[in-house]
This record gives sequence, structure tokens and C-alpha cells, in this order.
Amino acid sequence: MRNVHSWKHTTEEGEKREVRASKFSKDWKFQSKLRSDENWTYHDVPSIEDLEALHDILFRKYQRKRLAYDDVAAIEKMLNERRAAEPAPTASPEASPEDTEEED
Repeated sequence: MRNVHSWKHTTEEGEKREVRASKFSKDWKFQSKLRSDENWTYHDVPSIEDLEALHDILFRKYQRKRLAYDDVAAIEKMLNERRAAEPAPTASPEASPEDTEEED
């Protein structure tokens, strides 16, 4: 059975972007298209933002009993794997108390 889920959002540049996620068997395929593009771009590795948006959509469908929880769990697993693969953001170095000198 094939499931197709799509959503639209506006990019930081102000351009509309449509994203589609389709599931066939246990394989998920992601594609996106900017309004100005003629062809769809296929993504082997979807962005974390797209996975989070899809998770939100699927969870809402699951709550309305329109989707099996297995699909939500599969996206949660993909999202956790992507987050683990991303390098952790580096914190800005803070000045240690030894580096600061007090003036009297």
C-alpha cells in the first residue's frame, strides 16, 4: 500500500517549497520542489526539518486514527538516526574565572 504525505512552507528566502514523502512497502522516498522549479528534487537523505515536519503530520493523522503507529515509529527512528549523525553544535568558549582579573 502506498502512502503519500505532502506539505508546503516558505523558505528563509521567501520562496514557497512543497515537500512530498511517500512510503511504499517499508521504504520512504522524499522529494521537494520550489515554486520556481519545473522538476522535483529527490532526496536520498532528507533534512532534519523535513523529517520533523513529516513526523508532526503523521502523528496528527495517527491521533485521528487515519494512520498506523508503525509509520510514526519509522519516522521517529529515522529522525533519531539523523540527529545522532549530525555533529553536535560547538559551544562558544566561556572565560574561566582564572582568566578574568579583578581591578581594585
